[in-house]
Amino acid sequence: MLSPIRIVSKAAEFAAHRHTGERRKARPDEPYINHLAEVANILAEVTDGADAELVAAGWLHDTVEDELATRAELVSEFGDRIAALVDEVTDDMSLPQAKRRQKQVEDAPHKSPGAKLIKIADKISNVRARIHSDPTAEQRNELAAYTIWAEQVVAGCRGGNAALDRMFDDTVKLARSRP
Repeated sequence: MLSPIRIVSKAAEFAAHRHTGERRKARPDEPYINHLAEVANILAEVTDGADAELVAAGWLHDTVEDELATRAELVSEFGDRIAALVDEVTDDMSLPQAKRRQKQVEDAPHKSPGAKLIKIADKISNVRARIHSDPTAEQRNELAAYTIWAEQVVAGCRGGNAALDRMFDDTVKLARSRP
């Protein structure tokens, strides 16, 4: 069994190697690993670092969805719980985007407590990425639409961590205060 710091470090390294060269969708000037680092850091912050496996799952949450790893590989490298958390937050990419988004809203209330925290942290990071200092009309529209959808997903995930819920609410307020 790896120590807590070692499991987080190993997950960060694994994610960095698997996502090499990827860029963020909402911020193409930024490496994708920044999103994973932000999600993991949010989880570490709101849990005061008490759950290393949750933080590691934050680093890894997109590896299966982006077809960069398999669930079996995550079980082998990181154990059952981390693989299960990643699996639980992984979208079925064979579905069209509208269906995937609707499924996230419908499935959110039925997720495990840890998966709900990852979903909220992911939405915080993704809303923040869509906030631009001098947005175009397209960027403003994308931020508004994404924020509305994120609120619907998060509505089914709330209640597991008050600090995380407040962080999401503060992020939405910031998004809505932008021109």
